[in-house]
Order: sequence, then C-alpha cells, then structure tokens
Amino acid sequence: MSDAVALPPPWALSVEPFHSPDARALLREYYTEVADRYFTLHQGRRSTPQEIEQGLAAYPEDHLAPPNGLLLVARYGGAPAGCAGVRLLDPRTAELKQMFLRADRRGTGAAGGLLTAAERAAAGLGADRIRLDTRRDLVEAIALYRRHGFVEIAPYHHDDYAEIYFEKRLPAL
Repeated sequence: MSDAVALPPPWALSVEPFHSPDARALLREYYTEVADRYFTLHQGRRSTPQEIEQGLAAYPEDHLAPPNGLLLVARYGGAPAGCAGVRLLDPRTAELKQMFLRADRRGTGAAGGLLTAAERAAAGLGADRIRLDTRRDLVEAIALYRRHGFVEIAPYHHDDYAEIYFEKRLPAL
C-alpha cells in the first residue's frame, strides 16, 4: 500500500493493533460522536459513559486484526487524527468499519485519502469489493462514500443502527 499517495505529508498512516492506546482513543471518540448524534436525534440527549463503555465492549477483540482485518491510524504531524478499519466478510468481500477523522482535521481532504488507503488495504487482503453500512443522519459520511464511487445496495446484514448500505468494486492490485 502506497500511503504517501493517499495522504501527503505531514500525514502518515500506519497499521496498528485495535487495542493500542492511540487506536483506543480514536475509537472512543468515533463511538462517542456517532452515539451522541444518534441519541440527540432520537432521544434528545447525549450518550452516557456507560453506553459508550457498553458499545466499545461489544466490538469483537479480533474483528480488525490480521489475518482477516486491520486498523489504519492516520496521524497529522505525528498526532493521531483518524482511523479506518477493514475486515474480510468472505475471501472476496471486505467491510469498512469505524471510519473516523477528528473534527479539527475534517474539510482538508484527509477523509478521502484515508478512505482510499482503506480501499487499498481491502484489495491487499484479496477483496475485489468493499461494503459498509451507515446511518442516514451521518450525511457527511454518505456524501464522502458517494463521491468516492460507492453505490447503495440492499442490506447485507442486520444491525439495529444500520440504515443504508454501500458497496464499491475495487481495482486489482
């Protein structure tokens, strides 16, 4: 994977263990943001610390670990700034998980570079397509996926929070 093409300096990408301190901090921020948006929209409140802990605990220990997955951590000037997970659903289908960029780094084009890097990682795992699910209130994410060639598909799994599903064919490496 050519990280320099996806994110120019001072950005850097690395594959990190799901439980590294930087990965955990980014995943906590990601989960808190999407949970807060959900609870604000549907219940008029923010998430509680207990809900965040329960949500984080629900992630399988190995869902973004080799040999069938990975977690990319993006750093800006050495500081953790975003992440994107990729895992194989089957030998030819990957899934994008926990795509996140800290608010102060949004609007810079970095999300597109991180998404491109995740697509390359999926192809590197042998996938020829990548799928994802999201919610309709995450309009920025939906716009990003559509700009990058993802098309809406029928649901490929059941999740109480998933409302829209996307897929993109990947070029061969």
